[in-house]
Amino acid sequence: MSRIGRKPIAIPSGVEVQVNGNAVTVKGPKGTLQRTLHPDMKLVINDNELVVERPSDSKLHRSLHGTTRSVVANMVEGVTNGFAKNLELVGVGYRAAKSGSKVTLSLGFSHPVELPAVDGIEVEVPAATKLVVRGIDKELVGIYAAKVRDIRRPEPYKGKGIRYENEAVRRKVGKTGKK
Repeated sequence: MSRIGRKPIAIPSGVEVQVNGNAVTVKGPKGTLQRTLHPDMKLVINDNELVVERPSDSKLHRSLHGTTRSVVANMVEGVTNGFAKNLELVGVGYRAAKSGSKVTLSLGFSHPVELPAVDGIEVEVPAATKLVVRGIDKELVGIYAAKVRDIRRPEPYKGKGIRYENEAVRRKVGKTGKK
């Protein structure tokens, strides 16, 4: 049996979970999330707990069991606390500025890069070299942060670029000169 899949999901006070067939709607203080799950997975609500059940021990159902539980648990966590990814800009002259809903990045290109606003995602600039991507959907926050990082990935020689906070960048040794 899946260790993750069989764990019940605690539903905190102020959070409402509705199951309609294979569609799940989670409402909480930060917002509402809706998702359609695999039709074979069954969600059962008991008191203030949600349990994911699988119909058989086939390979497909075993693989979906833990995944479905994690997805629903992330939805509950998102509407109560939300998710955030912290990014750092490392490099001389690399900086970010926010004007209205747009964030402008200066990353050594011949032009500044503007990040468009996305529904459900909030981007903060606490310092000129730091970005915080916040939202209630964990998947959306991760995808948006990855797209921002892909604009200028950390390079291995000097370590310049956009990186996640506390990300270890593998460094390479540069050329050696003639003696």
